[in-house]
Amino acid sequence: MSHFVIRGGQRLGGTIPVHGSKNAALPLLAASLLTHEPITYHNIPDILDVKNLITILMSLGVAVQQTSTQLTLQTGNITPEQLATDSVGLLRGSILLMGALLGRTRHITLPHPGGDLIGVRPITAHLDAFSQLGAHITESNGQITIAGGSLRAGKVVLSEFSVTATENIMLAAATLPGVTTIEIAAAEPHVVALAQLLTKMGAIVKGAGTHTITVAGKEKLTGTTFTNIPDMLEAGAFVLMAAATQSAITLENVPLGDLTLFWKKTKEMGIDYSINEAGQTVTVQPAPLTAFRLQSLPHPGIATDLQAPFSVVATQAKGTSLIHDPLYEGRFRHITELQKMGAQVTVCDPHRVIIQGLTPLHGQRIPSLDIRSGITLLIAGLVAEGETIIDQAEIIDRGYARIPERLTALGAQITRQP
Repeated sequence: MSHFVIRGGQRLGGTIPVHGSKNAALPLLAASLLTHEPITYHNIPDILDVKNLITILMSLGVAVQQTSTQLTLQTGNITPEQLATDSVGLLRGSILLMGALLGRTRHITLPHPGGDLIGVRPITAHLDAFSQLGAHITESNGQITIAGGSLRAGKVVLSEFSVTATENIMLAAATLPGVTTIEIAAAEPHVVALAQLLTKMGAIVKGAGTHTITVAGKEKLTGTTFTNIPDMLEAGAFVLMAAATQSAITLENVPLGDLTLFWKKTKEMGIDYSINEAGQTVTVQPAPLTAFRLQSLPHPGIATDLQAPFSVVATQAKGTSLIHDPLYEGRFRHITELQKMGAQVTVCDPHRVIIQGLTPLHGQRIPSLDIRSGITLLIAGLVAEGETIIDQAEIIDRGYARIPERLTALGAQITRQP
């Protein structure tokens, strides 16, 4: 694997565009399996997770045409028995193949999905939801088989606000005659994007963005064109990067409405930013930062994927900050690496940390750990004096496209090395 070498301690400046949403792209691409007709997508990010999903789809027989600006998937003839199981084990997002293939073929067998090691993430919510619609589920030797011959539209009550479980039921229900109601549904913007795509394909999806979603399925869905939404997590990370490095940076193509509580919290911390709603841009200016209290929450709260970058900002904010992430017990793996760089952090329990600032950071050799820890530690490397080496750069590539090139354009000293 390659690694990033960063010479930090410098202010950055310039403009950086926000790319398409990773968390929306995966369910959108999975939805192509629901129709025999081609679907053309725009604004799909050039990231490793998308490439891995495309590899899996191609193993099923999906024809792929890709240019620099668009991606067309043709799923007229697929062979589920040829599924690339090795790739499934690398990609948590491959779990969305459950709903998509159930919607297409009413049967699927696949291994447990892979992905980041951020704590216990069982797929019980998914399997329980499918069973509520009549699916028969068996597990053996690490393989999950879902027989959906008896699937019927109906009511599903999810056991938690699971984004991918919500999306999986939406995918499966999109081709079931009748109306499926999903209670305790996730409300994230990528759920809304999937609802919009399924509606364009011929299903009728209502309530997306709330905790009750209805899907009126249609046996035969059609092809269409669809533009992916901007990535709110990338936008948030870049705002926090600008604040932590005391840099003047303008972000383009920002999903302003998807970050409501984020904007409130960053203003409370002293981050100096201005929003141009007409141009969908945000400009961050250097400003003194103050300590804060933050708890990650389901949307429209601050996403669990964004709490990690806040920890770097906390090291550069005057006072004592508290960060609480109640969802995953493995979301603070990056803290150990920040401590190696000089951060003063008290780990209260698996869900809470206290960070003391202002604290200088110093370059170290550290692992990426997972996608969100990786971008967090990269930001820390930009803040730190001296040289920081971040191993396993490909982990960051899974969620952020061409990071060295984009940050170099802002004046960062960062290179990728074998």
